[in-house]
Amino acid sequence: MNYSFYIAGTDTDVGKTFCASALLHLAQRNELSCLGIKPIAAGCEAKDTSAEGEPRNLDALTLMRFSSIKLPYHQVNPVALSAFVSPHIAAAKEDKKISVQALLDACRPGLEQGAQFTLVEGAGGWYVPLNELETLAEFAAELKFPVILVVGLKLGCINHSLLTAEAIERSGLTMAGWIANSVDPLMEEKDQNIATLTKRLKAPCLGIVPRVNSVEDAADHLDLSLLLR
Repeated sequence: MNYSFYIAGTDTDVGKTFCASALLHLAQRNELSCLGIKPIAAGCEAKDTSAEGEPRNLDALTLMRFSSIKLPYHQVNPVALSAFVSPHIAAAKEDKKISVQALLDACRPGLEQGAQFTLVEGAGGWYVPLNELETLAEFAAELKFPVILVVGLKLGCINHSLLTAEAIERSGLTMAGWIANSVDPLMEEKDQNIATLTKRLKAPCLGIVPRVNSVEDAADHLDLSLLLR
């Protein structure tokens, strides 16, 4: 059986790639072929350039590292934008046009690999604009994959999480689970925040990831079986 999920976050910089990579690592532990795709990435640094001099995104490279199925970079991250700003702004700076249909078409070669466990990671939060009219929410809705929500544990995460969960449901999608990721080591009342989220979010918590140094360590705090039921 094949499993495919869309990775969303409550905000930018909440650890989507870190948690997605941990899930890919777990999939390999469970002897599942796996693939991570980053359809659009803004913030592609020169130090991560390809042999042809094209900028690459560190998040996409990380997903490639933890995927058992190895694809060319452009099939993992078909839209790589240099500026570390919202994708629609970064695309305008490079005179590029992005659309939901173009992203779907660009992701097709990767999705057709038939991986047993596939993750498609979004960029930023749920309603990140792609152009003047479309957002990543429409892309996720067209993809039709269940959503895994990465919650960055920090002040305000309850509101961000509930609003995002409501938006996911409004998009006609289901939440397969959520991950609590400890992004703020000084967060007060963290346990009470997690308890509130556990009570109010309709999907199961896949794990609580503490401040750890590696993807492999993060994987030890996640339960993949909740996604494979």
